[in-house]
Amino acid sequence: MRLVVLGSRPLLALILTLTFTCLSHLCHGAAPFPQDLEPISTVGSEHTYLYPSFQGNMSDNDTARLGMDFQRMLRINHMLYIAARDHVFAINLSASAERLIPQQDECYNYIKVLVPRNDETLFACGTNAFNPTCRNYKNGFGEPVGGKLPLLGGTGMHACESTKIFTPQALTKTAGLHTDTHLAARYCREGPVGILVFRVTLCVIRTGLAPPGPVVAHRHFHCPMSSLEQDGEEVVGQARCPFESRQSNVGLFAGGDFYSATMTDFLASDAVIYRSLGESSPVLRTVKYDSKWLREPHFLHAIEYGNYVYFFLSEIAVEYTTLGKVVFSRVARVCKNDNGGSPRVLERYWTSFLKARLNCSVPGDSFFYFDVLQSLTNVMQINHRPAVLGVFTTQANSITGSAVCAFYMDDIEKVFNGKFKEQRNSESAWTPVPDEMVPKPRPGSCAGDGPAAGYKSSTNFPDETLTFIKSYPLMDEAVPSVNNRPCFTRTTSRFKLTQIAVDTAAGPYKNYTVLFLGSENGRVLKILASTHPNSTYSTQVLEDIDVYDPSKCNVQGEDRRILGVELDKDHHALFVAFSSCVIRVPLSRCSDYGVCKKSCLSSRDPYCIWLSAGNCATVAPGLKSGFEQYVESGYLQYPDSCHDVLATTRKQNPAVDSAYGQCTK
Repeated sequence: MRLVVLGSRPLLALILTLTFTCLSHLCHGAAPFPQDLEPISTVGSEHTYLYPSFQGNMSDNDTARLGMDFQRMLRINHMLYIAARDHVFAINLSASAERLIPQQDECYNYIKVLVPRNDETLFACGTNAFNPTCRNYKNGFGEPVGGKLPLLGGTGMHACESTKIFTPQALTKTAGLHTDTHLAARYCREGPVGILVFRVTLCVIRTGLAPPGPVVAHRHFHCPMSSLEQDGEEVVGQARCPFESRQSNVGLFAGGDFYSATMTDFLASDAVIYRSLGESSPVLRTVKYDSKWLREPHFLHAIEYGNYVYFFLSEIAVEYTTLGKVVFSRVARVCKNDNGGSPRVLERYWTSFLKARLNCSVPGDSFFYFDVLQSLTNVMQINHRPAVLGVFTTQANSITGSAVCAFYMDDIEKVFNGKFKEQRNSESAWTPVPDEMVPKPRPGSCAGDGPAAGYKSSTNFPDETLTFIKSYPLMDEAVPSVNNRPCFTRTTSRFKLTQIAVDTAAGPYKNYTVLFLGSENGRVLKILASTHPNSTYSTQVLEDIDVYDPSKCNVQGEDRRILGVELDKDHHALFVAFSSCVIRVPLSRCSDYGVCKKSCLSSRDPYCIWLSAGNCATVAPGLKSGFEQYVESGYLQYPDSCHDVLATTRKQNPAVDSAYGQCTK
């Protein structure tokens, strides 16, 4: 046999040709591999540069020099909280107001935990120069967290009355300003501002009841500051907050207890799922240094649902060690009433910890997997069933590809009630545990419920049950995605999708689902998702939006990766976060279609309607009639097109590009 050495370019071309040939024939005798969908319209930077942006406290030298260093966003009612380096920012979505909360630490402090503890308290943790620390903060305005926030202050930038409360209208009247005027107010408070106190700025950047629209870019505000007092003592952040900003973490309060998943040391050698801060519940954690429980995990999301808290993560798969380091996505589960094991087995450890693989793949004779979870939603209704949706990507050393998969919560429960997986020895394959080897009560059950209904506490479980769950926390079957296929795939772009936000009630009748997908290259894909059984339409890319603005976000060079997206449907906005800025993007651009009926209706945008007055407009809340809209098929009655602002960028997409376009059975 003769060995033929090919040049690098011909070899690469051959590999790519063979790869995509294989992909297109994955489903022999079935539907072809889904092609990438083309967007109906493309929104370029010449439009998006006008969108309002937030870059942090630019008067702070470190922020001006290094950028905001975004960490996470949290939306509670009409308040949007943004955690960054040394600062937490709050934006009043109802009044388009901003409250700036910089922390007065000398060392860099990345705010990695920001969650509501109750109706009046926020719980925040920071890396604190590799010494994680947490604090509770009461709402300094006497209102529930995220509740209606009055504007506090005096006339313009000068007066300060600490006891007087101004509504937006009263403040406008006092200052002699109109409701559409940019203005600023402050709330003054006696007392020093020390290292343990956050400082607050309240900047009103927009008022009035009109629908939000483009705001003049590059507007700067200089606002006075006041203090927001800490509630109680500082709390040690270890096992609740990572030691440095690159370590992943999630956290939430459920039933008064704080559930966290992170690293407990600087070297990230001890990953943990941890419960603490409860008044009556014992502190519990996962077994230390046991790869069967956690192996180099990257934590993405946590959800309270029913009797459990679920953790969504990706990790190195222990069941595929012969293939090297292969990343799998998982869902893990613990019981909220878990009290740990007996003094003999699993004392101070979870007795209910189980985990299972999430299967996001294109079906066929050879499945094509999207193994790496990037982002996940909270529980929402898909086809009247509770479900979560997530963005998944291919392995780091594989062909670049992304997909959106949905998972029903009851399908997750079915897997957790199924067979366990075991490896008899280090040389054998992983196989299901025979039913006769599973002790009773069933391992992973919650005390007082189901198979363990006869046990008041997990501390009373038999040693056999505790020993089993310590050795076999992995379930045999993977959780299937809705309809056993992705809702949306993208495999020809070299940029992966990274974030997801979902509106399951779009349109005047609230019967359409729209996905907003952030990517590595600073673009947001707006997707009309087919989520109904026997749907008469398929999934369609409505818009490809270039959100990244170098003039606002290039503080430390170009970093186009979208790190977070947060939907504010009440104010028709999507907040898109980059490392150094957050940009507010309207959910639609209906007014750009103007008086061109064809362009308006051909957009298939659930947020856009054609009014009898002869113009394209955004759907108003409660509007049920007196308009035209063609979401499912587009508007094809008139062959002529208008010379509207988007005509040169719109691309029509053939129906054949919609294989695997449905989410549901």
